[in-house]
Amino acid sequence: MASAARRYNVRDTIMDYFERKRNRLRDFDYSSYGAYFVTICTMDKQCILSHVHRQRDDFTPPQIVLTDVGHVAEREILRFSKIYPAVTVDRYVIMPNHIHMILFIENIENETAAPPSLSRMIQQFKGAVTKQIGRSVWQRSFHDHILRDGEELQRYYTYLSDNPALWALDEYYTEECA
Repeated sequence: MASAARRYNVRDTIMDYFERKRNRLRDFDYSSYGAYFVTICTMDKQCILSHVHRQRDDFTPPQIVLTDVGHVAEREILRFSKIYPAVTVDRYVIMPNHIHMILFIENIENETAAPPSLSRMIQQFKGAVTKQIGRSVWQRSFHDHILRDGEELQRYYTYLSDNPALWALDEYYTEECA
């Protein structure tokens, strides 16, 4: 009996060790008003959303050319404000294998229902794109960062606008996407 109890405790310790890292801040209300930077990745870094088209000269910034899947994703991004009146997608960039967005959740006084959580909105976004293209292309979960002040917001604006030009240095870059 003692050995079974010991095995159970060892198993619990191992399961605790391998428990998935929490992506969200504990006890934070992700439906509360504020600014959020969100990154949504494709499964296995598949380069199916866009292509970064470099210009022949070094002076013209590269252009993002959306694929069919990228166009579906863009349409759904532009629908955020229609689906969630308190939500605005301020800026976004659709890279070959990921999407970055800056979302604002507004504090609307006369709104009868609070917006859903950020997780719920991203889940619905992924579901809408999946339904339209007929297959799931998304990595599980997403990355987010709560933007706490104007200086931080400006840094992320710069990051989004520079992302295509710095694509080869991006952490999500793969040779397949070159």
